[in-house]
Amino acid sequence: MSATLFTNARLIDPEAGTDTPGSLLVEGGRITGRDVAAPGAETVDCGGKCLAPGIVDIGVKVCEPGERHKESYRSAGRAAAAGGVTTMVTRPDTLPVIDTPEVLEFVHRRANDATPVHVRPMAALTKGSEGREMTEIGFLLDAGAVAFSDCDRVVTNTKVFSRALTYARSLGALVVAHPQEPGLSAGAAVTSGKFATLRGLPAVSPMAERMGLDRDIALLEMTGAKYHADQITTARALPALERAKANGLDITAGVSIHHLTLNEFDVADYRTFFKVKPPLRSEDDRLAVIEAVKTGLIDVISSMHTPQDEESKRLPFEEAASGAVALETLLPAAMRLYQAGLLDLPTLFRAMALNPAKRLGLDTGRLSAGAPADLVLFDPDKPFVMDRYTLQSKSKNTPFDGARMQGRVLGTWVDGERVFG
Repeated sequence: MSATLFTNARLIDPEAGTDTPGSLLVEGGRITGRDVAAPGAETVDCGGKCLAPGIVDIGVKVCEPGERHKESYRSAGRAAAAGGVTTMVTRPDTLPVIDTPEVLEFVHRRANDATPVHVRPMAALTKGSEGREMTEIGFLLDAGAVAFSDCDRVVTNTKVFSRALTYARSLGALVVAHPQEPGLSAGAAVTSGKFATLRGLPAVSPMAERMGLDRDIALLEMTGAKYHADQITTARALPALERAKANGLDITAGVSIHHLTLNEFDVADYRTFFKVKPPLRSEDDRLAVIEAVKTGLIDVISSMHTPQDEESKRLPFEEAASGAVALETLLPAAMRLYQAGLLDLPTLFRAMALNPAKRLGLDTGRLSAGAPADLVLFDPDKPFVMDRYTLQSKSKNTPFDGARMQGRVLGTWVDGERVFG
């Protein structure tokens, strides 16, 4: 049994909420102890840098099948390893949509062949993500789906959505939804307000998110399903989320790293790399959701990695495709919150590793004995200038291109095997 001892490390433990010096022993792909002697073990000197559980990233888009020119499992896997992401939870909004066991089997085969990290795929909630007829949730669960989502295509038919939630509940399946009132948000490129008016761009009110969440919460009360809101990005939606949790509903919520570190003013020069869905919000909203992460009201931080090719982005702002790549920038962007004193490292890794793993029933995301040795070693203070052409992703649509950042991944391990660094 191979053994590796990580010495001279700053251990970031999201489960205990601690940031302490120490060592970590890994044997047979699992963590077996801390601060123990291990004669004969291979030693990795961490040089006083941070050793944390590998990131579990919910909502990664890999463009296979259908659009491999944007992102393949091979390129996404390299990007994940370089970014300290040890588990990618992939979205089903591909071409074709992942809505049958056969397409899901293809995804499993490609992921196993091409990626050095774990891949846990989601499947579509309705056939073709068209919101008319639910998928074979039971068969897709058996084929390995970890959750069900139509991504940003909101199921507008409440009868179809409530039936899908009821059926998912009977099987213990998690439904991931995008809280948004689609009528209000149709065609929107930015968040409404004085700035949007000055820029002359089509906008959506933050209330569209609140209205979408209110509807979903009402259906949760009716069905008792397990539900995860993929992105809560506005202060207006937080009281509803808080009430739903206080009332005992099985609900969790996430937020993208872009909504935590950027705001509506970043689109000032009409740079389409800043066009994401939902659109970037006000500074007040950004600070409100950071506070919600700090208190645990928002459970998960994710990259919402959405590759788009140059042709999709080199268009007028309102016509350009939404989305940004973020597998490699998730950690350094999160370090902005740490460097600003807004969130500490255990809180960040609670949201990036422990909570998503717990929500999906995975045993990773922690440093406790018996957990898989999915680990990231990083320097939170290492400065660099982001150059999008150095990214491992096939698509280079990052809003952080040219930005001064801090935080470099030094090594990534999956089941005790080094996959980066």
